[in-house]
Amino acid sequence: MLVRSFPALIMAEKEAKKVPSVPESLLKKRQAYAALKAKRQKKILAIKKFRKAQRKLIYARAQAYHKEYRHMYRQEIRMARMARKAGNYYVPAEPKLAFVIRIRGTNGVSPKVRKVLQLLRLRQIFNGTFVKLNKASINMLRIVEPYIAWGYPNLKSVHELIYKRGYGKINKQRIALTDNSLIQKRLGKLGIICMEDVIHEIYTVGKNFKVVNNFLWPFKLSSPRGGMKKKTIHFVEGGDAGNREDQINRLIRRMN
Repeated sequence: MLVRSFPALIMAEKEAKKVPSVPESLLKKRQAYAALKAKRQKKILAIKKFRKAQRKLIYARAQAYHKEYRHMYRQEIRMARMARKAGNYYVPAEPKLAFVIRIRGTNGVSPKVRKVLQLLRLRQIFNGTFVKLNKASINMLRIVEPYIAWGYPNLKSVHELIYKRGYGKINKQRIALTDNSLIQKRLGKLGIICMEDVIHEIYTVGKNFKVVNNFLWPFKLSSPRGGMKKKTIHFVEGGDAGNREDQINRLIRRMN
């Protein structure tokens, strides 16, 4: 029979009671932190994967829009050539989009004019907005014609305005459109996820034009380089007010 000595028993008890080198609370903290880190890494990888897919989609859409714009441009040229060849005149389709700039104040004007400017969202001088042209909107533009300059913007003007001076209405605040995620949050449900989608919807006056146009804050333009000729006279008489058709693009260049 093996009998242990008294000192040996004391040593055995000490070993049994020995505290672990790492406290249990710290061990639990480490495990929780490791689990949290793994979860975060997984989330980061998922976001990276999603963003990569989004970039590919946005690039593909931009290419498709570029092809569409080029086809529209070439079609116009082809139709004009065919008409000329046949000894006729080609009359382009009526424009669907206008860009309206307020050029005068409203001191002493009738409440009707003031109300129309308010409906067009032109509350300050040199504010600009896109307007879908129909019978009602053209009548509104005629009412306020002495106080505005308007015309038919081309693709370059729409592109430059939205990229350079594009601000969105987010939670009733004017927020610069510096990231496609801002657009996706507000207009994603309509299939509009990037700046190119916004430009396409505005330029082609698509089915979601009203929603997209209301999302865009009215453009705050600079006073035109070289000044204005005479605000109180119509454009056809050598002034600045009224419809200037495609000449609006020159004014946009000077004010953007």
